[in-house]
Amino acid sequence: MCSIKRIGSRVKLSKDRLRAQCLPKNVDCSYARVTVEDHLAGNAFACRWRVENRTVCWITQLVVHSDYRERGLAMGLLNSLRQDDDNIYGIMSSHPAACLAAAKAFGGGIDSVPTGFIRDNASTVMKESPVEYVRNAELRGNLFDPDDTRGVISSVCTNFFVDHAEPLEALKWVRQRHSWPLGELLDGDEFLLMIEAPLRSRSRSRLAS
Repeated sequence: MCSIKRIGSRVKLSKDRLRAQCLPKNVDCSYARVTVEDHLAGNAFACRWRVENRTVCWITQLVVHSDYRERGLAMGLLNSLRQDDDNIYGIMSSHPAACLAAAKAFGGGIDSVPTGFIRDNASTVMKESPVEYVRNAELRGNLFDPDDTRGVISSVCTNFFVDHAEPLEALKWVRQRHSWPLGELLDGDEFLLMIEAPLRSRSRSRLAS
């Protein structure tokens, strides 16, 4: 069970905690940023690790300033982090916009997310993560527990009890326009999205049979 910390507040990370979560030592990490008229408009961090001979690219932070949203900047940041040898992309976020951007940048869009891939591979991929909060996140939702009837489909408990007012408003907007595959967002949870990189010149085998 999730233990309640601070509900309805914004999480402020110290430099040390930000570095530990987004740029852990001895890990293959990437950073991208975007500026608009010399103003920092957004940034993104990614970490990579290997799981059963496949490369996982996990977005550990994706932030776009509120003054510059709805301009495609998030997708541009994510595209700049892509590498040819990436096999799996993942992100945990309480904001549907981050999941929309990731689904579009790494796959065929949020309407065509193969949730079966998340179900079959999330545990295997995340338990090997060098990023502590990813490795320790608890899977939540009907995708992983058929007895879960709360409306949650694919989420993780991260104990980040932040203000969900904006994400929930965004979720209403998304559901009016898309087939949202990840379900409801509960306090202390974040949505979990994982996407298999499109097949290129070599065949790919699934992590889980």
